[in-house]
Amino acid sequence: MIIKLILLFLMVFMPNSYGVETWKVASLKWGPYADSEIVNQGSSIQKLRKLLKKEDITLIVEFLPWIRAKRLVETNSEYVGIFPAWPEDVFDGAIISPAVDWSEIGIVKLSEQVVNFENIDELFEKYSVGIVRTYTYPKAIDEAIKKYPHHVEGAPNELSLLNKLAVGRGDVVITDPQVIQYLAKKEGIFNIETVKIVMKKELVLAFRDDEENRIRLKLLAKLIKDSEIN
Repeated sequence: MIIKLILLFLMVFMPNSYGVETWKVASLKWGPYADSEIVNQGSSIQKLRKLLKKEDITLIVEFLPWIRAKRLVETNSEYVGIFPAWPEDVFDGAIISPAVDWSEIGIVKLSEQVVNFENIDELFEKYSVGIVRTYTYPKAIDEAIKKYPHHVEGAPNELSLLNKLAVGRGDVVITDPQVIQYLAKKEGIFNIETVKIVMKKELVLAFRDDEENRIRLKLLAKLIKDSEIN
């Protein structure tokens, strides 16, 4: 009888002692999508956490510089992957999820700057273009970067990119406009405007390729699919 009571106590008062999984991911500070200083750690982190909660999976996020995050996850089994990431901007051998969220890539300038162009190639040909050096951009942009290196103004991160633009170091920058606007508001810079949205980009979870993560990838893909249906 005593043993039965003990088992009943464990079942009622310790329901999460067994079978609860935790996913630890590395991320960069990339507000409003991901940032330790934002409520819910950013909109993309919130979406991933909400998906995983349906399977009682706890999400832990560690914010790191992007290159370090990718290198760490590639070799350290403590982490399941990096998130959020553009599909092009992941580590070698990564297996990637369907889109958990979406970002944009756009061209941003100072309000007083006049910019006219027909395509990405012409943009880089005519203007000084700021980019984040640690990012791997989609093919069309990456090709223009390589074709016109003398027109490229590199920065280590978005905040540096914003500051260079604000003081006239470059005519335009190319990244996610929401990120630049988010930082500009924090920095008290109010003469930033988007010239053009070039494309929408998936934000994926990039897993290190191993047996456990292949199972996790299938589960996350199912959760994403089910959420789209509902």
